[in-house]
Amino acid sequence: MTDQTSTKEQAQLYLITPPVIDLETFPALLGKVLDVAPVACLRLALASKDENVIIKTGDALREICHARDIAIVIENHLIMVDRLGLDGVHLTDGARTVRYARKELGDDAIIGTYCAASRHDGMNAGEASAEYVSFGPCGDNALGDGSVVPTDLFQWWSDVVEVPVVAEGALTVDVIKTLSSVTDFFAIGEEIWNTDDPVAAFKTLVNAVGS
Repeated sequence: MTDQTSTKEQAQLYLITPPVIDLETFPALLGKVLDVAPVACLRLALASKDENVIIKTGDALREICHARDIAIVIENHLIMVDRLGLDGVHLTDGARTVRYARKELGDDAIIGTYCAASRHDGMNAGEASAEYVSFGPCGDNALGDGSVVPTDLFQWWSDVVEVPVVAEGALTVDVIKTLSSVTDFFAIGEEIWNTDDPVAAFKTLVNAVGS
């Protein structure tokens, strides 16, 4: 997953899986979503701690992604990256384990990390060799303390830091329009999977990028 927006071209798309996946139906749905627009990366973000479930799901989604030349990363499970032939890992603890993950996975692995709204964590993660840093949530939400990442954090990051930045969490059409010029990627997940028609929901959000 590389930043192709050094001249601030249109932000790219990044998908996050639902926490629970039905392998009888989800692969076909994922394929339809991926047909909507080019996607740079898919994050396998399962709630399950069952190794067999993770392996079966990872195998199925890896085939779909690599057939489309889409990178696939897994949330937190470092040991599964090599076992499943994935492209890297997405960490959820800010800068804390980036160096360790890089040492374990090597220079070629994608290592990204979620830093909530912490500029400090983001900078430390970048210095520790993170491939990208994600900030969120970006829109109004009822989770945690309800805080929202300020637009000026993305603006500052875009102006000052070379490490690609990802906007994720509570994305809406208005939020995407606001952040399109100051983020490199939009990570879209529950915004579409929690709807009756994920394909249509994805189209709506995609159409807002750069508009």
